[in-house]
Formats: sequence, structure tokens, C-alpha cells
Amino acid sequence: MKTDDLIAALALEPGFPGPGRVAGRLALWSGAGALLAGLLTVAAMGPRPDLGEGAGLASLFGKAGFTLSLAAAGFWLTRRLGQPGVSARQPLVALTLLIGGGAAAMALELAWTPPGARAAQLMGHSAVSCPLVILGLGLLILGPALAVARRLAPLRPGAAGAAVGLLAGGLSATAYGLHCAEPAVSFLVVWYGLGVLATTAVGAALGTRILRW
Repeated sequence: MKTDDLIAALALEPGFPGPGRVAGRLALWSGAGALLAGLLTVAAMGPRPDLGEGAGLASLFGKAGFTLSLAAAGFWLTRRLGQPGVSARQPLVALTLLIGGGAAAMALELAWTPPGARAAQLMGHSAVSCPLVILGLGLLILGPALAVARRLAPLRPGAAGAAVGLLAGGLSATAYGLHCAEPAVSFLVVWYGLGVLATTAVGAALGTRILRW
């Protein structure tokens, strides 16, 4: 019997937890990790200073909308990749549209910005630290999420690990947004995106081993 067929057969065993149960546990542990990351962000770095202002709240929720969408795509991909024979096309299309939308918004913002101010807008005040903090916070979520994902039956453990990393990175970026007051869409797409990408890469590397049957 081929390995892929064996995994598919095991996934149908009566004692094997259903994907719905595993998804519930994944959501629970990922949410707990995100809460811990948010509390750590506020305690260690402090909340963004403009949270009491309308513009600050709009910026916070705008960033959260993008980063939580990345996390949702990661969760959807994890569920699909964790079930043998289930297509991951739909979540991949959604992720592609999300990234494309972010890139288009960044291009429009930079086009409206005077050429001499574009570099400053893109770099902000925390370009170097932003991806590193998101990665560090993401590891708090990634470990428990990968432990839960072991109960799934991925045929491609590296890809499944990357999906879990995307979930963790999107949640950690959301937590970091509680502190970061950088207003530019270009900063969000590039530097938050790099942090999420780094967490996704770590998830792929770890998933190759941890999620292998």
C-alpha cells in the first residue's frame, strides 16, 4: 500500500478524531496563543498611544482586518491540507486574492505619495524590528497549533506546516498591531507581511518533521 493510501485509510479509522473536532481544538489553542501574544505585547511594549482616537482605532481595525484574514486563510488551508483527497484550491485562491489586494492597495498609496516621501513612509520607524517581533510572537502560537495539527492526516506535511505557520503569523501580527502605530498600508503589507512569511517558513520547516506520518 502506498503511503498516501495508508494515511487516507487511517483517517477513516473509528478512533481517528474527525476533522471537525481537530479544527475546534486548533481554533481553541491558536486563540489562546493569540491572547497570550496580545497580553505580552501590551505588557512588554505598551499599547499604541492613539487608541483613544478615531484615527488610531480605524488604523488598528484596518490592520486587524488584513492580518486576521491571513490567519483565516491559514486555518482554512490547514483544514483542507489535513484531509486526504480534499482540494485546497479555494483557500489558495482566497489567499492569492488577499495578497493581491494588499499589493494593489500599497501600489495606490505609494502612487499618491510624493516621491521624496515614499521611502520614509515605507520604512516607518520600526521596519527592522517589526518582522522579528511578529516571528517571536508567532512561535508562541505555532508550537501548540502544530501539536494539534498532528491529529490531522496531511499528505504534504511541509505544506500543512506552512498553513499552520500562516495561521500563527496572522494571529501574531494582529497581536503586534495592538502596539504598532505605523499608519501606512505599505508598511503593513511589506513588514507585517515579512513577519508572517517568516512564521510560515518556520511552520513549513517544522511541519516537514512534526506532521510526517
